[in-house]
Amino acid sequence: MVEITAAWVKELREKTGAGMMDCKKALSETDGEMEAAVDWLRKKGLAAAAKRAGRTATEGLVGVLQDARTGAVVEVNCETDFVARNETFQGAVRAITALGLEARGDLDKLKSAAYPEAGRTVQDQIAHLIATIGENINLRRAACLEVKQGVVASYVHGAVAPGLGRIGVLVALESTGEAAKLEALGHQLAMHIAATSPQAIDVPDVDSAALERERAVLADQARASGKPEEIIQKMVEGRLKKFYEEVVLLEQVYVIDGKTKVRQAVEDAAKEIAAPVKVADYVRFGLGAGVEE
Repeated sequence: MVEITAAWVKELREKTGAGMMDCKKALSETDGEMEAAVDWLRKKGLAAAAKRAGRTATEGLVGVLQDARTGAVVEVNCETDFVARNETFQGAVRAITALGLEARGDLDKLKSAAYPEAGRTVQDQIAHLIATIGENINLRRAACLEVKQGVVASYVHGAVAPGLGRIGVLVALESTGEAAKLEALGHQLAMHIAATSPQAIDVPDVDSAALERERAVLADQARASGKPEEIIQKMVEGRLKKFYEEVVLLEQVYVIDGKTKVRQAVEDAAKEIAAPVKVADYVRFGLGAGVEE
């Protein structure tokens, strides 16, 4: 039997766009004959993946999974909402999300993880799905949150199945309080984050470059009024407060009641829970956000 080399597998992958394990099998089945291996993949429908891989994929699903003090969120894109409602695609996103929990949000580690009961990596399974389903599919991003003490809560907006939807949010709360109460608070905060898409947890966390851009714009707007420079600086600081209320989680008005600031809502919840509560981290994936059509 011909020994299949890594170089042959690589060459076949470049020719066809098929997954590594599929290429290796094709070469094994054809005694290392490259063109015969290409034909073998074409007959299996696996070589078609390369033709589809360049097409824009902005639909798909965000998958969310939490396990006590850990949570994972992934985004898997496809080309149409029709495929996003396909049970095979949904099953794949669900499986990849579970593996994302094990990979702790490391995208490269996730892509190279063994896909359940397939004899392929996740990346190769995606190539297989491209050929099977007929659309470009892309594992775009992954994240994971974990706390030593407290909970990681979640929320899925636009859910099409449990844990699958168009927006996925994880919130990490650090506290010694009762887990069930923390979970309820975390779920509400996740709903809030899904609706408002904050840029930072607290004022000191705001990206310095974004803050300076906003400060420069506000200063130019204020100077147009013709007021003295010392007045302009006060105007800028006042308008920055409004900016913080728009982009900083703890400064935002809590969408759950429409009047309380999130900071106050967390403090009130901490009193009820009888333990300090810290919003340690959050992650929000909106389907297709930032992908150019």
